[in-house]
Amino acid sequence: MADAAVSQNIVTSFWETSGPFGKFLMVILAIMSLYSWYVMILKVLDQKALRTYATAAEKDFWAASNLQDGVNRLKGGDDNAFRGLAADGIQSLEHHERNKGRLTENIDLHDWISSHLQRRVDLITNDLASGMSVLASVGATAPFVGLLGTVVGILNALRAIALSGQASLDKVAGPVGEALIMTAIGLGVAIPAVLGFNWMTRRNKSLVERVNYFAHDLHQALLSGARVPAAKAAPAAAVKK
Repeated sequence: MADAAVSQNIVTSFWETSGPFGKFLMVILAIMSLYSWYVMILKVLDQKALRTYATAAEKDFWAASNLQDGVNRLKGGDDNAFRGLAADGIQSLEHHERNKGRLTENIDLHDWISSHLQRRVDLITNDLASGMSVLASVGATAPFVGLLGTVVGILNALRAIALSGQASLDKVAGPVGEALIMTAIGLGVAIPAVLGFNWMTRRNKSLVERVNYFAHDLHQALLSGARVPAAKAAPAAAVKK
């Protein structure tokens, strides 16, 4: 508690003694911090929802008697990316069948369904990636904004010391130490953003893989009428041969 009070006093003292530019940099860092935390919270909620939908799709969709029944089993409406993916696949198949005479001359069923599924997968991937650039930008620039504030604070402190004519160590240490707090604030803003970016990137990669697996199985089901089971691993003896 005592350390927190000291830190708060240092920040307050720096705010009171800094000029307009120093205050502007502190406000910028505060906005960067709040925005990065806002993005991280939203991304965690979005990833959690998509993970829930993925688990439901892998369990309920393939347990249905047919593909349309599988779509009806998936909850969430338009927010469920897997429901949208399956619905797009079925619609593309039906559209190709209705326009068989015209479409098959230029595009076969395999390519037609693949293009529709890939477009939906790309949309899901882009949604997962949205906001990540904010975290990357904050993590890359916040330390330098804090360092700039430190430089400005030190210059102001040295200017004030020169005007007062008191250049003893006890007179220099306080203002310079207060200016260095800006570097610490910049790092405090950047570190959570960088850690959040790396953590969410790994989670996004895992979710994209699940989306791709579902799209692959759906593509096979649309072409063959049933889900093609995954190939079993070859026995160890066969591998050695």
